[in-house]
Amino acid sequence: MLVIAHRGASWEQPENTLPAFERAVELGADFVELDVHADTAGTLVVTHDAPKCGGVYPTLEEALDLCHGRIGVMVELKTPRRYRRHRVVERTVRLLSDADVLICFQRSPLEEARSLRPGIRTCQHVGYGVSIRGARDAWAAGFSDTRVTPRGLAAAHAVDLVSLVYTVNEPARMRALDEAGVAGIFTDRPELALPLFRSPRR
Repeated sequence: MLVIAHRGASWEQPENTLPAFERAVELGADFVELDVHADTAGTLVVTHDAPKCGGVYPTLEEALDLCHGRIGVMVELKTPRRYRRHRVVERTVRLLSDADVLICFQRSPLEEARSLRPGIRTCQHVGYGVSIRGARDAWAAGFSDTRVTPRGLAAAHAVDLVSLVYTVNEPARMRALDEAGVAGIFTDRPELALPLFRSPRR
């Protein structure tokens, strides 16, 4: 089971911040997930909601500098078409390593990413206007925990999509998804998930 620290170790530290990402590294999570917007100047910044004037946000470059070589990164593009003039998809793809994953709810940004960089791993969130069939060119399908079903997981498996579920914070639910064959979970609480799926460190 992949343990993906949702917006970093966001139960312990403010979400989408460098301390949250550092804590996920310390805990030994497999990936950090973070959200990317462009600010009014076009800088790629890490925040879940649209950046507000005067806000202080880590840049994508700062987050990747902290994580690369230490933990995998899953970068979710938030409404990238809003920032089309800033070439958000192209610039993000250029910054990612081969170990990283690009995520989006919309299909076209991921299609653009794959055209710019064949072989890049992408995760298509499904169930909100995008079907499993629509996600078939991605590496993974992302399911909401409130919507994931055995049928959906089977459909993803049938077209060789890795199944990821967000956002899961209860250990009992983590175990149930593992038993259902889910490949990874996004969680605010990697400190709870990791002991379930990893041998204790010696």
